[in-house]
Amino acid sequence: MKGLTALAACCTLSLFSTSLLADDASCKNVRIGAVGWTDVVATTAVASELLSGLGYETKQTQASQQIIFAGIQKGQIDAFLGYWKPIMDDNIKPFLDAGAVKVAAEPSLDDAVAVLAVPSYTADKGLKTLADIAKFRDELDGKIYGIEAGSGANTAIQKMIDSDQFGLGGFKLVESSEAGMLAAVGRAVRNEKPVVFFGWKPHPMNLSMQVTYLTGTDDVFGPNDGAATVSTVTAPDYAERCPNANRLLTSLRFTSQQEAELMQPIMDRKPAAQVARDWIKANPQVVDAWLEGVTTLDGKPANAALVAGN
Repeated sequence: MKGLTALAACCTLSLFSTSLLADDASCKNVRIGAVGWTDVVATTAVASELLSGLGYETKQTQASQQIIFAGIQKGQIDAFLGYWKPIMDDNIKPFLDAGAVKVAAEPSLDDAVAVLAVPSYTADKGLKTLADIAKFRDELDGKIYGIEAGSGANTAIQKMIDSDQFGLGGFKLVESSEAGMLAAVGRAVRNEKPVVFFGWKPHPMNLSMQVTYLTGTDDVFGPNDGAATVSTVTAPDYAERCPNANRLLTSLRFTSQQEAELMQPIMDRKPAAQVARDWIKANPQVVDAWLEGVTTLDGKPANAALVAGN
């Protein structure tokens, strides 16, 4: 893979056993599902670059959460790096109950936040909790900006509206892509107009504007006012079928700061693959930890393969 020779020269990776986790040739093609959220795009790109450097071929399928989980259940997708807990719990539950998917034992990100948010100038005017939203109905034009249709976030917001929780009956949920939502929020910010939207960390939105995450949300977005984790989901038998690829995918660990560093250039329209290569090159010690115990597809030391430019 182009560029990985330079990356490997920076990474002082350990030599690994060549016999423990070598995968069968049937594991060469790794099929990864990805929602269109920039954090998932970024981490999926990093995983894809590393897998490619170890002799695998990756194929990404962009789809909604439900379609990805169904794809894993049907044997069409091997892994998904974007299970946000608890916001996706309702969507993944039927698949977990059916034993159709498997969640990695440890999250890839443990300091995330996912909850309704406002620009801080809106919070300064008194909109700081979910219970405050209804007080600003007119200024908000009765709208709450969500993300893509069918997402766990939108489901939670719509439930509040339908049940008139916090007096939100009659509000309209505006469903959109991540980019579309942020464009709408950006217009409001330029005019210092109050706006409520689904916000999360890690995300460059926290760098480009002052964001206040709303409190009083435990009944809606989970405990601790939207505290969240992100985990990798695989087919239930993937660890047995492809132990080496599975080990890499489930060993990835990020911080919110690291993901924000990855996400910003992608949102500035730099190709995700190039961003991932640059980030891998700049973070050899992080990559070294991920690759402990991982080999190439055919069981050779990972660092030797990367140096060879595979």
